Amino acid sequence: MPILNGSCHCGAVEFTVETEEDGLQNLRRCNCSLCRRKGTLMASVPEDKLIVTKGEDTLTLYQWNLKIAKHYFCSVCGIYPFHRPRSAPDTYGFNVGCIEGVDPYSFTDVPVRDGASLSLAGDPAS
Repeated sequence: MPILNGSCHCGAVEFTVETEEDGLQNLRRCNCSLCRRKGTLMASVPEDKLIVTKGEDTLTLYQWNLKIAKHYFCSVCGIYPFHRPRSAPDTYGFNVGCIEGVDPYSFTDVPVRDGASLSLAGDPAS
């Protein structure tokens, strides 16, 4: 299985992702209030397939809404490398733009997940 290397912009956070033999799986964007603002192309792997190899103590956790999902950011450069989604807490969603040698703009026709409908009514961050 291919191992992909990823990092934030400044290199303080590094991670590896073990993917299926045919590469990146479950490519998507999301229209929730946070993802819409990040504009990130994401992929997913089971939780044991993403390993932080450097800078775990540099990560900052951001949570909102029900505070179940865990969104991680580099506290130095602010880049979002990965998150633990509320809808699948046994997985990691990761920022394809953080993966070495992968151009996130080369993927066309990527589906948009309707995360906005999962937000709570009256949520000030929606």
